[in-house]
Amino acid sequence: MGIKMEKLTFTMENYLEAIYELATDGSGARVSDIAERLGVTKASTNSAMATLSEKGLITNEKYKEIFLTEKGLEQAKFTSRKHHVIRKFFIDILQIEQAIADEDACAIEHVISNDSIRAMEKYMNDTEQ
Repeated sequence: MGIKMEKLTFTMENYLEAIYELATDGSGARVSDIAERLGVTKASTNSAMATLSEKGLITNEKYKEIFLTEKGLEQAKFTSRKHHVIRKFFIDILQIEQAIADEDACAIEHVISNDSIRAMEKYMNDTEQ
């Protein structure tokens, strides 16, 4: 990875991840959809968008869709990948119920080391054989 990842707060990572998951097939994400997905107000979403825009992670024009920049996309993909690895590990290996696995993965994805993620992936790959 050529781009140095900026350390974001958990909240900002969650916003990036929501934009990433909502902005499929070349369309952007709308503030109302982001707010709904995260269970927050439009006002706090707008405030977060201003912060992410300042950091160069999204393009955000008033009343338009929000798009991730290349840097934002890389960061969002990375957070999303960690979430999915943890979730899969909890469900497939530890047999944790999906809803709980998802909630825990959301909390853990922000603090877990890359080494631990790689170890989980390796373990799952080794046990799939």
